Amino acid sequence: MINTLRQENLENLQHIEHQVFNPGELIAPEANCYWLLHQGNVKSSTWTEEGTPITLGYWGINDLIHQPFELICPYQVECLTQVKAELIPLEHTSEVIHLIQRHVQQTEELLYILRSEKAYQRLSLLLNWLCGKFGQEVEFGNQIDLRLTHQDLAELIGTTRVTITKLINQLEQEGFLSRPQRNTLIIHQR
Repeated sequence: MINTLRQENLENLQHIEHQVFNPGELIAPEANCYWLLHQGNVKSSTWTEEGTPITLGYWGINDLIHQPFELICPYQVECLTQVKAELIPLEHTSEVIHLIQRHVQQTEELLYILRSEKAYQRLSLLLNWLCGKFGQEVEFGNQIDLRLTHQDLAELIGTTRVTITKLINQLEQEGFLSRPQRNTLIIHQR
């Protein structure tokens, strides 16, 4: 019943302007609006005064992004794939409140992962989180349907690319994951 009501609320938004963005394109912030993703994946990020990148999150279908969520400056949203998104004015907030709640929950989950003390634990928790959010079932587990480099993973959990490479090799030896192709991870079911 709740999902039906939520779907009806989203269908009521169909009259709102939508745009298509290409991979690598930045989605510009819009004051007093959200972007609702209908297709594709994006990465939100910022950087320190020294220029060190900080990944804030990965977002996909039915996720809301942008102002007014983020008070971090600078802030950017980069399209990782082709993205179709609708611009939703704040006056429609009541129609997407469940998506706002989910955004907060996912942000809290990422914060929990990032506060884990050991890089090994942060990476394994992150991979499970990504698997739950972007995973597609395959023969031996779930493939994370998001092209991530070792540098992307390092930026997300606050470590180095070299550490990520060592940890992924260790997780592969332990049978936690496999890498059938470059930038493709399959998380094995346990």
